[in-house]
Amino acid sequence: MPFILLGLIALAGLTHSWIPLPIKSVLYATSLSLKSIILFILPFLIFGLLFKTAAQLSKSASKVILFLIGGICLSNFISTMISYTVGTAAYQLDLSMELIELGAGLAPAWILTLPKWIGNGQAMLSGLVLGIVLGRWKPVWAEFLSSRIEKGIMAFFKKFLYVIPLFILGFVIQMYHDQVMGQIIRSYGLVFALISGAVFAYIALIYFTAVGKRFFECLKNMMPAAIAGFGSMSSAASMPLTILGTEKNAQNPDLARSVIPATVNIHLIGDCFAIPIFAFAVLKSFGVAEPAFFSYLVFAAYFVLAKFSVAAVPGGGILVMLPVLESYLGFDPAMLSLITALYILFDPVITCANVLGNGGFAMVVDRIVGKKKPVLFQAS
Repeated sequence: MPFILLGLIALAGLTHSWIPLPIKSVLYATSLSLKSIILFILPFLIFGLLFKTAAQLSKSASKVILFLIGGICLSNFISTMISYTVGTAAYQLDLSMELIELGAGLAPAWILTLPKWIGNGQAMLSGLVLGIVLGRWKPVWAEFLSSRIEKGIMAFFKKFLYVIPLFILGFVIQMYHDQVMGQIIRSYGLVFALISGAVFAYIALIYFTAVGKRFFECLKNMMPAAIAGFGSMSSAASMPLTILGTEKNAQNPDLARSVIPATVNIHLIGDCFAIPIFAFAVLKSFGVAEPAFFSYLVFAAYFVLAKFSVAAVPGGGILVMLPVLESYLGFDPAMLSLITALYILFDPVITCANVLGNGGFAMVVDRIVGKKKPVLFQAS
């Protein structure tokens, strides 16, 4: 997908001046319509994914649920708050663009407006609570429902992957038409470097804290999984190698076989760095004021909660974050399309960081638990 998008951006750059204005307008309207459909369906997807995750975790002992959920939330939250500092640094970069006046840019051929039937926050809370309750008291029902929900959601995401290029194309054409794409391409190489440096330095710190002198040995054991994550853009596809690497690094190998599957799609350090830092950069590019700390704190809380509803497909990490970015950081359709494109282009690196972060999280849990309570995690 990143290579497809790179080719799409290059092709649009070469041909946009030859495309008639009415066709540009139709392509832009199509992208806006797809965005409206995504935002309309997202509460269903968020509810279903959170219900599945909560139902699966609720099969374990209560202490295991609280320990894992608390640890995952804390880790994701710390990463997201560190990203605030890095994001403010990104905001100081020269990312400003010469935007044309409101109403003078490319106009869509139509505007599709869909009602907002339920808030994403309500969908998150209801999916989490219902999954835990049903998973504890009616595990057979929870298993049946979660398996059906998962199949439906994964079928949707797999089909949606085919329309992502069309979703991006209209916004790319719009940005070329409004003369901002060239400025973006020149500016964001430094942002990519800033995110890479920050996230991998943080992951290195986690590994060093967890294993000390065994740092290079443990990192070497995780390299096959990291490379698989980079190539597949899926933490779930890399999970067997992640488990093998973590088993070699852990004092209690049984812990890897229980913690990694439970955290593979919800403990996402790469996303926690990339999306907020991209958000700061996009805000700067569009001339929007830097978010205040309290506003970012509210965003971080919803961001961490939304991580429990991420789908294990390329680009899935950003799709469920679109309403969070729109509601709490004031993103408009053009900004949402830009951050989606940036995320997908950078997805191999993000997934690589997620895989290494999952291995590091398991080693931290291993160091906390040690050899005292291996049975506790075997129950999960």
